[in-house]
Amino acid sequence: MNLLKKFLDIFHPYPKHLKTGIRGEKEAKRYLISKGLKFLTANYNSGRGEIDLIFREGDCLVFVEVKTRSSEDWTRPSKAVDKRKRHLISLAAMDYLRLLKNPEVKFRFDIVEVLMERGAVSEIRHLTSAFNLTKPYVRS
Repeated sequence: MNLLKKFLDIFHPYPKHLKTGIRGEKEAKRYLISKGLKFLTANYNSGRGEIDLIFREGDCLVFVEVKTRSSEDWTRPSKAVDKRKRHLISLAAMDYLRLLKNPEVKFRFDIVEVLMERGAVSEIRHLTSAFNLTKPYVRS
């Protein structure tokens, strides 16, 4: 463990679930880069919603929600991306596109499930096009 990490753990400790989430996002980012996606930004917050990771794959923008869990005893991590969460991600995506001056670009919403076991990543699942843009933001 490096000195900076020790310092941060002592003087700015994160709750365990936040540490797990941060680790999951880093692992998801590394995984998607290894699959050839180009990383653009992390933790984009428009004030109306947040997107964990944004990538580009060819001519398509990819908005990624990362869900990290240490157990699947109850349900799959992606089930936590409910209607309300999809709506907030949709709002943030529209805000991001507006920031780019609304280019005519394809985009999709992916979910990456990161499963942890005893502090180590045991599995990563990439669910492409996991959900559609929510109403009333659907482009025609």
